[in-house]
Formats: sequence, structure tokens, C-alpha cells
Amino acid sequence: MTLTREEVEHIANLARLQLSEEELALYRGQLSAILEYFSQLQVLDTTEIPPTASVLPARSVLREDRVRPGLNREELLRNAPEEEAGQIRVPPVLD
Repeated sequence: MTLTREEVEHIANLARLQLSEEELALYRGQLSAILEYFSQLQVLDTTEIPPTASVLPARSVLREDRVRPGLNREELLRNAPEEEAGQIRVPPVLD
């Protein structure tokens, strides 16, 4: 399938692109080649292939939640710059 110059101009207009004469000729050839490839794929029988959202298997990228012991109060306060009454002391935010 070969696209006409007018069809490429229409596609460029839809994409809000301003193309030069050289770009129109280049994209006309490239888009026509892509459509030709898809026309070859149309001859394949895909009636037995179920529709899929992805060809990759579904998997979670998140790690499994595991309960682990945290720091006890003494270890935590040892890393704090200031401590007062068993809590981390921070500078006031509002005066």
C-alpha cells in the first residue's frame, strides 16, 4: 500500500507537524513500508490466538512484605542528633 502525498500531509496535520518537502517524501516511503508490512501480517490466521494485553507474563516488581525486627529505642536515639525524654528532639517548625 503506497500512501499519497496528500495522505501524508493529512497525517502530519493530525500530528501537528510541519514537514518540509524532503520530509514528506521520506515519511511517505517509510509509512508506506510500515503499512505494507502490516498488510503481510493480515494474511495470518489468528482465530485461535486469544487477545492479550501483553505478551509478557504478569509478575509483581514489588518485593514480598516480611516482618523484620526494627531498632530498639536505645539504638534509635543513639543515632539522633538530640534526644529529650526518650524522643528525638528537632528544631521548631513554627515560632
